[in-house]
Amino acid sequence: MTDSSVPLRVLHLCLSQSWGGLEMYPARVTPELQRQGWAVHGMALAGTRVADAFKAVGVEPLTVGSRPAALLQLPRILRYLDRHDIRVVHAHKSSDMQIAALLAQRRPGLRLFFTDHMGVKKPKKDLYHRWAYAKARRVFSISQATQQWNRAALPVPAERLVQLYYGIDLQAHGAPMSDQHRREMRRSLEVDDQAVVIALPGRVTRSKGHSVWVEALRRLNEQPTLPHWQGVVVGEASGADARPGGFADELRATVEREGLTHRVVFAGFRRDLATCLQAVDIACIPSEREAFGLSVIESMAADCAVIGSASGAIPELIDQDRGRVADPADPGAWTAAIAELVADADLRVRLAAAGREWVNARFTLAEHVERLVGYYRG
Repeated sequence: MTDSSVPLRVLHLCLSQSWGGLEMYPARVTPELQRQGWAVHGMALAGTRVADAFKAVGVEPLTVGSRPAALLQLPRILRYLDRHDIRVVHAHKSSDMQIAALLAQRRPGLRLFFTDHMGVKKPKKDLYHRWAYAKARRVFSISQATQQWNRAALPVPAERLVQLYYGIDLQAHGAPMSDQHRREMRRSLEVDDQAVVIALPGRVTRSKGHSVWVEALRRLNEQPTLPHWQGVVVGEASGADARPGGFADELRATVEREGLTHRVVFAGFRRDLATCLQAVDIACIPSEREAFGLSVIESMAADCAVIGSASGAIPELIDQDRGRVADPADPGAWTAAIAELVADADLRVRLAAAGREWVNARFTLAEHVERLVGYYRG
């Protein structure tokens, strides 16, 4: 029997207009939280993908027009918490800590948690940050790398700073795929059925390493003895990167200028990313400084051979037995790593199988949420 004194209602707070791993997280963990007995509420900016993601998993979020509006509407938010008997608030963006800390100050019994999804790069030990972070019961770091950065940058005692890896829905990423389904998915991605397909999944932005990847493929194109291959970018740009003349346009222009239009496909944003990954052979994650590497474990779970950046948290996830790493600033290193896997189908299979087994043993969403709610309950 559940102890009635234990809080079983949580509000996930994410006032972000962007769309990436940080913004996807609240809706991604919601079904598993619900399965484990929690009523999940959401708070987001109106009209954003975060709000839409909450709705897609059956949560009608409390919305505000802007972050300043949230501050002005603090009494409304407090009434919402009281009406639904919400005793846990989980914030996900550093700028949201202001409203979250104010809520905790006005409701001293409220349990406040914060996940740092990015890794703090500059010290935040001034009076404001000491006040805000003092309200948090725990601050979660999503990797060993971000835990180290946060220890140095945040005004949080070591006992309240917890390293908690992400988890993923293994059933979604590793469901068996028939040969026919694989062919259909490849057609939807506009890549050849017989090609060795090299994917770069994720948001199209400079820090994700797309430029280095394209330069690596340009050099790969100069090796005529390799098996037939194609590259596919699975993701889209947002904000300034998506505007005319922005990074997305620059990237397409580079592909055209280098004579790679027959080699590189831009598949755009895909809601079925997990299935897309199952239809490719190699996944590349050349990010400059990845705080975790969600695309790495998703690709491993989908049975891809993975090449990741030798920076940030990615080396925590990849070793020579289950993938390859390359310097994110060295296109030549990426060309060599990709060429090795394109040329050796047996090696791809071995790396993919080892990666899938490793992820399946360590990164289930159920285990992640079990640890999370253990902290919620105190």
